[in-house]
Amino acid sequence: MPSSTRTKILATLGPASNSEEKIGELIEAGVDGFRLNFSHGTHDEHKALYDTIRRVAKSKGTHTTIVADLQGPKLRIGLFKEDKVLLKKGQKFTFDMKQELGDATRVTLPHKEIFEALKPGDTLLVNDGNIILNVLKCSKDKAETEVVVGGVISGHKGVNLPNSSLNISPLTPKDLDDLAFALELKVDCVCLSFVQRTSDVKEARKIIGKKALIISKLEKPQALDDLDGIIKASDMVMVARGDLGVECPIVTVPVLQKKIEAKCRLYGKPVIVATQMLESMISAPMPTRAEVSDVATAVYDGCDVVMLSAETAAGSYPVETVKTMRGVIEQVEADPRYFESVNRFVEDFYCNNEAHAITHAASEVVKTLNKVACIATFSVSGATTLAMAQERPQLPILSINPSEEVARRLNLVWGVKTFIDKKVFESFDNIETVSRGFARISGLADKGEHIVITAGYPFGRAGLTNVLHIVRI
Repeated sequence: MPSSTRTKILATLGPASNSEEKIGELIEAGVDGFRLNFSHGTHDEHKALYDTIRRVAKSKGTHTTIVADLQGPKLRIGLFKEDKVLLKKGQKFTFDMKQELGDATRVTLPHKEIFEALKPGDTLLVNDGNIILNVLKCSKDKAETEVVVGGVISGHKGVNLPNSSLNISPLTPKDLDDLAFALELKVDCVCLSFVQRTSDVKEARKIIGKKALIISKLEKPQALDDLDGIIKASDMVMVARGDLGVECPIVTVPVLQKKIEAKCRLYGKPVIVATQMLESMISAPMPTRAEVSDVATAVYDGCDVVMLSAETAAGSYPVETVKTMRGVIEQVEADPRYFESVNRFVEDFYCNNEAHAITHAASEVVKTLNKVACIATFSVSGATTLAMAQERPQLPILSINPSEEVARRLNLVWGVKTFIDKKVFESFDNIETVSRGFARISGLADKGEHIVITAGYPFGRAGLTNVLHIVRI
């Protein structure tokens, strides 16, 4: 039961959706992958969810992707003597390393990396940017600030530093423990939080290797300074608009989203757009018009995946939310102007190597040859399929893979329908028969139509795409 849309849906599981019945309903509604949020829950709970997803997906004939989202460093203030205090505009307020309960004049900030990075004139944001403070003076263990935007503040609220690059690893001891567990489970992808630079991705790569794909979450403005390097080092990228909208001026987020999407397309890396896509459906059965437009914009821009967070994890209408999102995707993709929109800001990424040349030639064949039903890619590692998806062809991409592992990883890629056939990779002679078979099973091809095939010869060499072949049914 492969996805019927080109743009894929990633849904977060939580109390509202973690039963076997609900997971099955979500897959039927259009979910292509599930996100396990390691900021919440125990390892036993995540294992139970993992096992349930695999079992339900198998029963429904899908190659559902499972994503483990690591928490990353959480920068939080300490506690107060009272439950909360009121900070007034213009007052002085101090952050320090003292192990004492805070009051209306100071609070503990137990992160030496913050004090090492701060300088006078920097901005500190507390509680998702609702409290704004300007740094006046700072030392290795203390920062004196002035309240720019005040309000009520309580303990354990998050801190953001939009002007500062922190010398801190994206992998905390908790993350390392969670990562080892997730890899043992054999999740398909790992979300790396708090990515600031290319070296953060490379640090994670040393641990993960090829055991899972790395999804770099872009939520810090510092990441934008090293955007090309981060994207090239990652397998996928997530536009994490929550923290991005806190640390960057919120009015810049749509522009940054489009910039990141265009760069990912340039480098052939799948991109996920996340955060508050259908936020109102957490408590309402219908979304706002603005939310529908937001989802549609991401689809028109050609993103690979749109993601749901609290809407499916804790909302009252998780299945209805997925159906709504799928409905928006179907409407946009049926628009005759859809492909014109998808390709409007594509830079010249063609023919940078042999794979690009073959793939671009295949997309041109699709445009010129009469009665082409679909494109079939034979991919051992996934590279051949990714190259084809980068072109955003107007026909479905059938990705024939030798293993469930590769099929599940490719299931979140734009336009791709994944299939498994181990034996075909033993001999190149069978690609025509197998292509015809899967095209017919999918209901995509009739007698007299053509299939355009891309592959690497000989089979078994990852990243090799050097064959363009046309077969008639």
